[in-house]
Amino acid sequence: MKSILPLGAVLIVPALLLVACDKPVAQNVSSSAMPVPKVTVVRARAQSVPLIHELVGRLAATRVAQIRARVAGIILSRVYTEGTDVKAGDVLFRIDPAQLEVTLHAQAAALAKAEADAANAALIAKRYLELREKRTLAQQDLDTALANERTTAAVVKQALANVESAKLNLSYATVTAPIAGRAGRALVTEGALVGLNEATPLTTVERIDPIYVNFSQSVAELAWLEDAGNSLGQGVDSRSAPKMEIVLPDGTLYPHTGTLDFSGKNVDPTTGAVSLRAVVPNPAKRLLPGMFVTLRLTAGRIDHAFSIPQAAVQRDSSGAFVLIVNAASKVEQRRVETHGMTREDWILTGALADGDQVIVLGLQKVKPGAEVKAEAAADTAPTAPAKS
Repeated sequence: MKSILPLGAVLIVPALLLVACDKPVAQNVSSSAMPVPKVTVVRARAQSVPLIHELVGRLAATRVAQIRARVAGIILSRVYTEGTDVKAGDVLFRIDPAQLEVTLHAQAAALAKAEADAANAALIAKRYLELREKRTLAQQDLDTALANERTTAAVVKQALANVESAKLNLSYATVTAPIAGRAGRALVTEGALVGLNEATPLTTVERIDPIYVNFSQSVAELAWLEDAGNSLGQGVDSRSAPKMEIVLPDGTLYPHTGTLDFSGKNVDPTTGAVSLRAVVPNPAKRLLPGMFVTLRLTAGRIDHAFSIPQAAVQRDSSGAFVLIVNAASKVEQRRVETHGMTREDWILTGALADGDQVIVLGLQKVKPGAEVKAEAAADTAPTAPAKS
């Protein structure tokens, strides 16, 4: 007896077979239609960019005078006001001069006695010469008189030197500023005994206009700084003349520019860096010794340079490179050299051409030779000078 299948079962089986056959076909279609990756690009625009190096420096006074007691005595008074500007020759301290005046008087008395002895010896020598001409005096007596005259004259010179020394010591009782500058905190008070067997420090005077900026630089970059400094006065374009600017700790730009000073070059054996110095005008005394500041050294301009966002620059064992989208919408690699940066962009030179589309977003999705779809990035602010 033959079994008969229901009509519904007969219709369901072919339908299942059709679904099973259609499923891999749909997958193959989707895999062959992968979308072209999208990337964001910026146009490379050639321009002339000032080259800036930023370094950290510490301020120091151009002149520092340590005021010390040069004679022994008691401090009578402090004349100056701490922390104020003084001129060369202004009185800072007064030391009790009583003992020094006594010494001066004693030396003056010794000088008077020496002058009297010398005058008497000169008269005797003159009288003996007259007697010797009349042949009434022995030659030995004349020689003795002449020698005594010379001896007393030498004693007078010694006494004069002692008087000058006593006057000099008396002048040291009035302590004055050897240079113009800002007087510091007093290290002694009235009534202190100073200058006894040592030159007691009293205070310091620092000249801070102009002021030094001490900084260091690696030996590898020293040649660049020296070339920048030597280009001054050589007839170069004023736009490319090196300029030293100071950025204060609060981020503001100091209104006066300085100049580089390479007179103190020494290589630190522990760091391999060179100690350098700049001089900056400081008429308002805003810059103070010990402050840390940022030096912004502008030296020359880079012609035919490109300002490219930092995200676009990549590096490998051969150096820096960027990826661009060519006219055929294919990715190409271009080798570049970096010359510092702004807050957002690298300043580049190299194989880039004006108008190249540089990829800045989507780099992880592409590689050289791949086809991409380029989308322009939003407009950015004007390019700032390059910094390193």
